[in-house]
Amino acid sequence: MQKRTYHLLIAALLLLPVFFPAAAQAKLNDDFDTNRARLLGHVMQQQLTRYHYSQKPTDDALSHAAFDIYLKQLDFQKRFLLLEDVAQLKAFQDQIDDSIRRGRLDLPKIGRNLLSQRIEQVQALVDELLKEKIDVTRAEGIEVDAEKLEFVGSQEALRERWRKILKYQVLTRYINLREDEVGTDDQGALLPVDAEQERQLLLQATEKVAKTNRNLFSRMLEETNQDHYDRYLNAISRAFDPHTSYLPPTSKEDFDIQMSGSLEGIGATLREEDGYIKVVRIIPGSAAYRQGQLEADDIILKVAEGADEPVDITDTRIRDAVALIRGKKGTEVRLSVKKPDGQLQVIPIIRDVVEIKETFVKGTTIDIDKQGRKFGYIKIPSFYRDYSGKTGRNCTDDMRDELQRLKEEQVAGLILDLRNNGGGSLTDAVSLTGLFIETGPVVQVRNGDGKIRVMRDDDSSVEFDGPLVVLVNRFSASASEILAGALQDYGRALIVGDEHTHGKGTVQQMLDLDRYLRLRGMEKYQPLGAVKVTIQKFYRISGESTQEKGITPDIVLPSRLDGLESGEKYLDYALPWDHIQSADFHRWQKTTSDLQQLRSRSADRVSHDDDFKEIVIQAQEAQKRRSETRQSLLLSEMLAERERLRENGGEERPSPHGMMRLGEKQDGKEPPTLEEEIADDPYVDEGVALLLDLLSEQS
Repeated sequence: MQKRTYHLLIAALLLLPVFFPAAAQAKLNDDFDTNRARLLGHVMQQQLTRYHYSQKPTDDALSHAAFDIYLKQLDFQKRFLLLEDVAQLKAFQDQIDDSIRRGRLDLPKIGRNLLSQRIEQVQALVDELLKEKIDVTRAEGIEVDAEKLEFVGSQEALRERWRKILKYQVLTRYINLREDEVGTDDQGALLPVDAEQERQLLLQATEKVAKTNRNLFSRMLEETNQDHYDRYLNAISRAFDPHTSYLPPTSKEDFDIQMSGSLEGIGATLREEDGYIKVVRIIPGSAAYRQGQLEADDIILKVAEGADEPVDITDTRIRDAVALIRGKKGTEVRLSVKKPDGQLQVIPIIRDVVEIKETFVKGTTIDIDKQGRKFGYIKIPSFYRDYSGKTGRNCTDDMRDELQRLKEEQVAGLILDLRNNGGGSLTDAVSLTGLFIETGPVVQVRNGDGKIRVMRDDDSSVEFDGPLVVLVNRFSASASEILAGALQDYGRALIVGDEHTHGKGTVQQMLDLDRYLRLRGMEKYQPLGAVKVTIQKFYRISGESTQEKGITPDIVLPSRLDGLESGEKYLDYALPWDHIQSADFHRWQKTTSDLQQLRSRSADRVSHDDDFKEIVIQAQEAQKRRSETRQSLLLSEMLAERERLRENGGEERPSPHGMMRLGEKQDGKEPPTLEEEIADDPYVDEGVALLLDLLSEQS
């Protein structure tokens, strides 16, 4: 009976009429199959409701969340839509739940039509504004934080917004051209120009800005009704949680590439977020990993092929952005990025395949005194496991081998580095934890129906039983948090690093929507794409979730990103932290007894360390930049700001996330070794000092 009802409902959905205003109807594309869209929406909604961990109902609350995400996707920077357009769209904010069930497609169609109309108007407006002379001496400013902006209420206000946007774009381009074509002195300061040189450079800058915007508008207008509908479905998916998403068939290849890391490109996992292309993760061993400057949470604003003119990719589909960034091995791509601390930076990357050896566990020793005592240091870039059977390699076996090698060198303590490790194999998170404890539970996994599975280490052997320090940061996530959380709960290790880890405590599963089409005759609508859906949640053996809050280190060290809203708890509609019953476990017998004294000693060292003093200053400067989101449009002030950034170190400042990655050859020289890298790392130095404290406590 249930199957018959489902089939009748599908048939009814395909017969429903859909009414649109005449203007919207005129915008319908030949590539958009209305019946397929109705079917797709219904199947997706059914699977999300059935499989998502939260078991959220498709109701008005979900509808409001989906509308909020949809509007941000449509015009996050508030550069096109007017208040009257937003009001027209808001009429649907309570209806998304009903529309998806009944097969109505009004909102994505009307949204696309309104946006296209406004883009065409803005396109003409930009052509007109760029013909006017820009007053570089006029003292005015522009708000660059879209969250602080409101939609404008009139064409006049829209014109004024774009006048300032274009002035900012032209002056920024002028400064870059002046640096490239006129040059700098030995200290990096811009060389002076006369009035004619300034006029010519401003003219060049204006022409380049005009071309960039023409390309942007053309690309946006090429988006089809199907593109807009796919984004609408993704908004509904993301209303469940930020890791749940709809992947249309055309995105499946990109997803597979991002997961495997085998692309001949830069090796970064990206996502489309609020009109921007944001870096989620750098794949260990990739070109971006080895180059070292591109990092998680960076926003990619422009992409240039070598020395070619950069292409603005704001308000661009993820697959179009990936197509621009992707390329053949050995070619250069230049990414204009906005760093989490607000700095703008151009990052050149030579495309390459992933170097597998860079993804593997690697270690070394650190000499600590003249008596020949040593500590071990091991870096785990990711929790890898070869499921293909080609190599059979996994991080647990590699870690065991490295520990045995270090034991032969009689290391007195160990630093385990999980910074920037975004996770990987859950199996290895458990088995790797087991290398440091006898037996016991490691992590609890809860399904949406409340069933809890405890994953244990049942191997009583301990590969290393000495003092252990684990380094983490904001980009330690998922499996890294399971390992760090378990070692902390057992009292087996001292967790050291940023004020919190990322906080991703959920498991996702890919659902191929074609599998759920059982009605004969529906095959013609395939492929429907897939849904990546959150199905489980991780809990520590103490009962606390790793979701949202992440792991709070025992010893918190300064970070240049202190104060930055980075992590799961800052994502829209993230699943909340909660707790369940503790698992049955026994703490490590040699656990440290005086954590407060360790913190006090560490704080004293950090307060007198020059590297950490500089990191604190950088964090304060970054926080100030993030809060000052109003940008001057007075050329003299923009030039002065450029000089201030240069004097503060500019692009040459060290990585904010701890250890610098092993890089490419520079000026014909071999890249630094692991030993050379950690020799200049203040976080490793403090890890060594803490191990010495632990040894003295045990003696």
